[in-house]
Amino acid sequence: MSTDTSHDDRLREECGVFGIFGHPDAAALTALGLHALQHRGQEAAGIVSFDGKNFFAERRLGLVSEHFTKASVLDQLTGSAAVGHVRYSTTGGTILRNVQPLFADLAGGGFAIAHNGNLTNALSLRDELVKSGSIFQSTSDTETILQLVARSKRVNTLARFTDALFQIEGAYALVVLTNKKLIGARDPLGIRPLVIGKLDGHYLLASETCALDIIGAKFVREVENGEIVVITENGLESHKPFPPMEARPCIFEYIYFSRPDSMIGGRSVYECRKAFGRQLASESHVDADVVIPVPDSGVPAAIGYGETSGIPFELGIIRNHYVGRTFIEPQQSIRAFSVKLKHNANRIHVEGKRVILIDDSIVRGTTSVKIVQMMRDAGATEVHMRIAAPPITHPDFYGIDTPSQEQLLAANNTLEEMCAYIGADSLAFLSVHGLYQAMGFEDGRNNERPQFTDHCFTGDYPTLLADQNRGDKVQQLSLLSEQG
Repeated sequence: MSTDTSHDDRLREECGVFGIFGHPDAAALTALGLHALQHRGQEAAGIVSFDGKNFFAERRLGLVSEHFTKASVLDQLTGSAAVGHVRYSTTGGTILRNVQPLFADLAGGGFAIAHNGNLTNALSLRDELVKSGSIFQSTSDTETILQLVARSKRVNTLARFTDALFQIEGAYALVVLTNKKLIGARDPLGIRPLVIGKLDGHYLLASETCALDIIGAKFVREVENGEIVVITENGLESHKPFPPMEARPCIFEYIYFSRPDSMIGGRSVYECRKAFGRQLASESHVDADVVIPVPDSGVPAAIGYGETSGIPFELGIIRNHYVGRTFIEPQQSIRAFSVKLKHNANRIHVEGKRVILIDDSIVRGTTSVKIVQMMRDAGATEVHMRIAAPPITHPDFYGIDTPSQEQLLAANNTLEEMCAYIGADSLAFLSVHGLYQAMGFEDGRNNERPQFTDHCFTGDYPTLLADQNRGDKVQQLSLLSEQG
């Protein structure tokens, strides 16, 4: 049982994917790539490899480093092609049968698939498939894609895979390994990220560029929205079966999910977060003595805020990076110390100071309450909370683990009520307009054609939400969304 009670008050990206074709060290490189993507999913990891004749799979609960650095595991994953996956679970919990990549023997041969994102019509499709005789082995909506591929009447694997993609709605970045090729696909809006790299002449796919860096691979380009790339021994082919659409990548990749050393859409994630902080300072400055980030995600924005405001930046909160994932909670009294297991005030930079706290988001608000109180206990004379993103007023259905709208603090309270709830002297968020300005759009958000998927702030969902309108099955939906 985890004592990190802030877990329920943070947004969680659920998955990261990786794939490589034709390299003699495919499995080991995949393990390294997944290690770089560990921030995208820390509940489970899996790798499927292919040696030209047989597929091999290892799926484990826990961190990549707990399993896939051991020769006893990697030696089982022979072959020159591999795909891998790291995941978070949502309300359904982590169970081994949901750990990806999922694998099946289809008419055309083996088919391993790993998915980052979430389908918004998985329930409807699953109902139809079950009624027509399909047998599901997991509660993952990724298996819906697998079943659609299996049942397609198209002539080859790529055509059957494409046929399946035309039937699904939502967000996805997919990597697929067959006995002849590695396939990558991104949804028509490009909500979830996927990049192409090259190492020693061999192509690979990954959720973020930081996974390329760890193995010394060269960044080639991003998979475009609505694009399917096919990697074989002959090289890389591009297919664009969908009607052209303007891309709308997820804005939260820049705010929170991607590693700050990654490049997304040609932008440095780190520099974007600094820009959010600079814009926040220009919109909601307050006199204070010190700017303190809530680590780690608040650090770049706090640097930007400090640069613009002229207020010194200090690490007034120190994060413990070694909190055990299975720390025992023997008594209720011990649980009260849970926030200090992860964060502790650096009193020398807090006591007697007017503090500006910088964080990336407020979800339920419970963590903010504890952090503000921590500053007061350390002697802060004033605590001003500043959030380097707009208020989260709507839940996500595209692969982010968010609470229901009834549980989102900003959806049910005024700014003044939120400020009183967290116990701060003042509270301010970055505006939606300012968010877009910080991303380089001088005129802010284009309301007729938003540049990003920003529904958590605006309620503007870019795809159909077929399953979400089935009120009698909302709870079931959360179980089907576990895959990431």
